[in-house]
Amino acid sequence: MKDGKKITFHGEGDQEPGLKPADIIIVLDQKDYAIFTQRGEDLFMCMEDIELVEALCGFQKPISTLHNRTIVITSHPGQTVKHENINEGMPIYHRPCEKGRLITEFNVNFPENGFLSPDKLSLLEKFLPERK
Repeated sequence: MKDGKKITFHGEGDQEPGLKPADIIIVLDQKDYAIFTQRGEDLFMCMEDIELVEALCGFQKPISTLHNRTIVITSHPGQTVKHENINEGMPIYHRPCEKGRLITEFNVNFPENGFLSPDKLSLLEKFLPERK
């Protein structure tokens, strides 16, 4: 359900003889998550920073979902790291078996300037896709 959504229980308020019972209205107040940002049924999380070698050569990182389950995000060697998109988002209102997406964003730490000598840079360039 969305922030500010009203849930009404008709005729469930104080009940007294001779008086029509009032409605109870509950207004949802969504709390912010420390890790997740919600957009509709989708959750976004920024993964801890990964190193360039992890982005290019693969990694495995465990993350904890909203439901206190641990899942492992895997990037295989040789695959370019992309934002993960798995069905671990918010439950969809009136469709309890369906969930939104958990979209994991990655920040890649690039090495400092001068991390390789010019001759090693040219060797590295041979292994990377050609420049356009």
